[in-house]
Amino acid sequence: MATVFFMVSYMISLMVFWPMAVTASPAEVRAKYVLSIGGTIIANADVSLSNGDETYTLDLDARISGLGNLVARGSAAVSIRGTSGASALFGNDFSLKTSTPEGDSEVIVRFDKRNVSAFYSNPPPPPHFDQVPLQRSQLRNVNDMISPFIMKSQRFGPQICNRTLNIFTGTERLDLKLRYVASENATSPRTGYQGPVILCQMKYEPISGHYRSSEITGYLKDSERLLIWYAPVGDSDIAIPYRVLVGTSVGDLSLVLTGLER
Repeated sequence: MATVFFMVSYMISLMVFWPMAVTASPAEVRAKYVLSIGGTIIANADVSLSNGDETYTLDLDARISGLGNLVARGSAAVSIRGTSGASALFGNDFSLKTSTPEGDSEVIVRFDKRNVSAFYSNPPPPPHFDQVPLQRSQLRNVNDMISPFIMKSQRFGPQICNRTLNIFTGTERLDLKLRYVASENATSPRTGYQGPVILCQMKYEPISGHYRSSEITGYLKDSERLLIWYAPVGDSDIAIPYRVLVGTSVGDLSLVLTGLER
């Protein structure tokens, strides 16, 4: 549901639609997000990113209020330590802990030079007859499920969409192919940022670890409503998600940036 904002002057239009020069400097970022389904807020999340010259840390804490039988109430905490590259962040140690009324779970993934060296789930996922088996060759040149969504680029512009995110979640191996859609301007005072944003469309490609009969997997694979808007973080070389939208049969699943500190 992208909206193109036309600017009234040539200089302002250059600021919005032309790539912006940035500097590769260490950054401390604190961001707040809300997650909603069909306009109903179901979760709040706090993200802390500390990006240095060569390494970074990223922590995410989410509080999930739940929504009937669709989403369970609980909490989730992600902790990542990794390498800060020229164009992306690459996780080395990834941990996800979740807590729901049904119990607690933990997923740990370790990487060595972008190859999965170990992964662990507690409790282990139950076996399923039509699960596509993971292959060792598919766990090379991959990243965790959070870090690749933080973009790094010497210029904030359409080129940040020109990449494929190779992801291993701890159970599933997938690719997200991004392509540029539009350059827009975020104006809502209810969000944590106002200014130029870049809209990318995502194409979901399951590789292994998923269930062949999964309706969700089939829906995401065929969907064209997987969208992500990026916002720059000051004059740094980092861009973070401003909004993420996934169309579903029960309404749009939307993640929106509501607070940003640097």
